[in-house]
Amino acid sequence: MRSRPHPPILVRMSETPVKQQSTAAFYGQAIASFAVAMAATAIGIFQLSADAWVRGFLAISVLYLVTSAFTLAKVIRDRQEAGQIVSRVDQARVEKLLANHDPFEKL
Repeated sequence: MRSRPHPPILVRMSETPVKQQSTAAFYGQAIASFAVAMAATAIGIFQLSADAWVRGFLAISVLYLVTSAFTLAKVIRDRQEAGQIVSRVDQARVEKLLANHDPFEKL
């Protein structure tokens, strides 16, 4: 007796995760916190009883630290997003293999 070929099993691809977005309040708080921290540091440097070149050096150092922190945060975010993309591509490949697999097919 010849068996009929089974229709391919359809596997629904998993839903893409909802992209988490910051609320407007969190975004505003982050900006305000950054502004207060930079203002307090600037006031502290310029109120420091030291020579102008020392205060200038500290100001440039703070600006360098801030730009380095932004760059580090961007690199970390980019690496995390790249990892998520690779993971989603691998997951799609596995789901395609599972969808095309017929467990009743004779080898």
